[in-house]
Parts: sequence; structure tokens; C-alpha cells
Amino acid sequence: MRLSFHGADRGVTGSCHLIECNDQRILIDCGLYQGGRELDEENAGPFGFKPADIDFVLLTHAHLDHCGRLPLLANRGFCGEVITTAASRELTRLAFQRYGENLSSSSSSRWIMMPPL
Repeated sequence: MRLSFHGADRGVTGSCHLIECNDQRILIDCGLYQGGRELDEENAGPFGFKPADIDFVLLTHAHLDHCGRLPLLANRGFCGEVITTAASRELTRLAFQRYGENLSSSSSSRWIMMPPL
């Protein structure tokens, strides 16, 4: 098993952690760096891994610092499944709608809803 940090490793925003195990690549969150315009370049930059190689995204919750880069991930080749709760899916959809992003039926990614705990 290999764990690598691609966000929130030098601060508290931009959560993005990759677990590689048994030929599976699971990304935990894919969030925006927040804090000012100086982070725009970092948010648009490379991920540090190939998005097309990711099998699943486990979205922990719908805050932008955990989900905000999902559209960019999809635009750069991710076509796996997003695993989250129904509530997080709906809140993420609303947030993307507000900011003019889309990660729904037009995306090749599929959403899998976890039942509430």
C-alpha cells in the first residue's frame, strides 16, 4: 500500500490524498486551495498523478476544499466513480452549479451514493 499527499499537506485546504493498493488507485477528496488569488495558479496546476489512472474518488464531504477540483479532475481524464453520501452529492452539485462548473450527466464520472450512517 502506498499513500501520497497531493493537497492539504502544507495547509488546511486542498484536501487530496491518493491511496494505491492492489492495482487500485483511490483518491480521497479533490479540493480547492482556499485563501486568496495567489492560489489560483496552484488550483489550476497539475495534480501530481494522472487523473485517468484514478479508479475511485472517495468524497468525504461537500466543502469546496474537499470537492472543488473534481471538475478539473474530470476534464483532465478521470472517468471513474465518485463515492459519497447522497447529501454530499447534492451539495456538491449545488456548489458547482453556483460556480458554473458541471460534474453530472455530461461527465464520464459516475456517482455512487453511500447510505447515511
